[in-house]
Amino acid sequence: MDIFKRLAEYRTESEKLTWSGTFRDYIDLLRRDPAPAMTAHARVYDMIVSHGVEENGGSRKYKFFENDIYGLDRTMEKLVEEYFHSAARRLDVRKRILLLMGPVSGGKSTIVTLLKKGLERYSRTHRGAVYAIQGCPMHEEPLHLIPNELRPEVEKELGVRIEGNLCPSCSMRLRTEFGGDIELVPVERVLISEDLRTGIGTFSPSDPKSQDIADLTGSIDFSTITEYGSESDPRAYRFDGELNKANRGLMEFQEMLKCDEKFLWNLLSLTQEGNFKAGRFALISADELIVAHTNESEYKAFIANKKNEALQSRMIVMPVPYNLKVSDEEKIYDKLIGQSDMKHVHIAPHALRAASIFSILTRLKDSKKQGMDLVKKMRLYDGEEVEGYKDADLKEMQNEYADEGMSGIDPRYVINRISSALIKHDLPCVNALDVLRALKDGLDQHPSITKEEREKHLNFISVARKEYDNLAKKEVQKAFVYSFEESARTLFENYLDNIEAYCNWAKIKDPLTGEEMDPDERLMRSIEEQIGVSENAKKAFREEILIRISAYSRKGRKFDYSTHERLREAIEKKLFADLKDIVKITTSTKTPDENQLKRINEVTKRLIDEHGYCPVCANELLRYVGSLLNR
Repeated sequence: MDIFKRLAEYRTESEKLTWSGTFRDYIDLLRRDPAPAMTAHARVYDMIVSHGVEENGGSRKYKFFENDIYGLDRTMEKLVEEYFHSAARRLDVRKRILLLMGPVSGGKSTIVTLLKKGLERYSRTHRGAVYAIQGCPMHEEPLHLIPNELRPEVEKELGVRIEGNLCPSCSMRLRTEFGGDIELVPVERVLISEDLRTGIGTFSPSDPKSQDIADLTGSIDFSTITEYGSESDPRAYRFDGELNKANRGLMEFQEMLKCDEKFLWNLLSLTQEGNFKAGRFALISADELIVAHTNESEYKAFIANKKNEALQSRMIVMPVPYNLKVSDEEKIYDKLIGQSDMKHVHIAPHALRAASIFSILTRLKDSKKQGMDLVKKMRLYDGEEVEGYKDADLKEMQNEYADEGMSGIDPRYVINRISSALIKHDLPCVNALDVLRALKDGLDQHPSITKEEREKHLNFISVARKEYDNLAKKEVQKAFVYSFEESARTLFENYLDNIEAYCNWAKIKDPLTGEEMDPDERLMRSIEEQIGVSENAKKAFREEILIRISAYSRKGRKFDYSTHERLREAIEKKLFADLKDIVKITTSTKTPDENQLKRINEVTKRLIDEHGYCPVCANELLRYVGSLLNR
């Protein structure tokens, strides 16, 4: 890549986005497309929807969040539908502060960062273009120039709504520079930018003694007081507070409830009336989305104080819990590691999954459903099938506790421990056991874990280890069975012949003697038991297989060994059980013979080529599974 060529291209693209003209030109632009006159809330909603919406079974997944926020689809759907969509339609929700409330490291800040970065990119598109009065410190909506008396007629003509008044600075300029002739007022296109403080403001609490309200609302420019002679002259005032600069976009309050009360008073009028007080001026209009975030304990303390009732009533509180899906938790850790300089260290398959299983188990609450334990619940939440439970049971469990996911081990702790395992002894590869060991060692150093919680978490690490043991055995099982794939297909065909005879009350012919025999119940059950098909459920399972075969036949498709996932798993497990002694000897012998060595090399190659292992962790896996089988 030619870096300087790309820089020149980027500069050219940015120059194409510049636009300037008069207020008359802006009105002509709105006649063609009224989109630039949309409110800040509408712009944010439009930006989210522009990335695509996926509908599935009555729920919606917003693709805007999919590469950065994992496992919170229901939360994001609620956030977009109940707040952004309603606010974009000018419902009263837009007059509320959006307060994201949840546990530490749950993704609150990430959501706000995504919205800010998304707005920056969206303002560079045709649909998301923002136009402002040139030279206005608050990048004011040009339609504010239209007198209140004429607004109903203009709104009808252009198909837009006009809300808000000119800021003190533009009001004075209109009188002094342009003699009240609004047609001559220059208008320009502005690009939303957090770095340039255009359309995005950020307020972070600090020591109340040193922090000034001017950080929010601007301040008097004392160097110009003698020139202009009055503190109420807009030219003697800096409209550079965060509320001023966030106009037309988004205002972020970091850890809002840590702020001193006097900083929050300004929000009372801003949320309800769309204006705030600054200096010795009339109320200043502002069109901005206010997003704040805080943790649960601070929120509870906030609502317990009766003095905060006025502000509390102006908030929409959106709980942001931890992710509760193992597969999505893996993505979080994979993403965080991918951002580091440790890409040269190979992470063995299932290492991050083992850590994720531990994390999720600490966040789940015991279900009241009979026979439902945390491991089954974890699997159901992750989209796996659990015998005896349906989608209705899953939905019921998801609604059992309103606060599920609001406590437990946070991703930050887990990634710290994974980092510790990655950096330790400069290993070329880190496996699941290394990660689980690091998690266990770290529990002693965790400052907020009680003795009782520690015991509970140690038990969850043991459960995660058992789950990994099953995954490891299954991985080796698949690799070994590959060497005997012909045997697997023969067993598969044999099983199908037997269930067909069983379901049709027919006999089966011996392929050697031609003798008619009853279906081999022992063979069928030995396969079905591998995937937990009970005696009572065997008939339904066999009939379901035949129905599937019939459906494939009608469509002209072949029903083969790889078609039915559960049956394939059962065949492989059965074959693996029959081969267990061979696997045990092959993986644990210290001096393998020629045949054993050949088989080990085949299995190792398959683990490396098709399952993502490196030579180091593939050999470690074989040794570990050998030790498991010998117990």
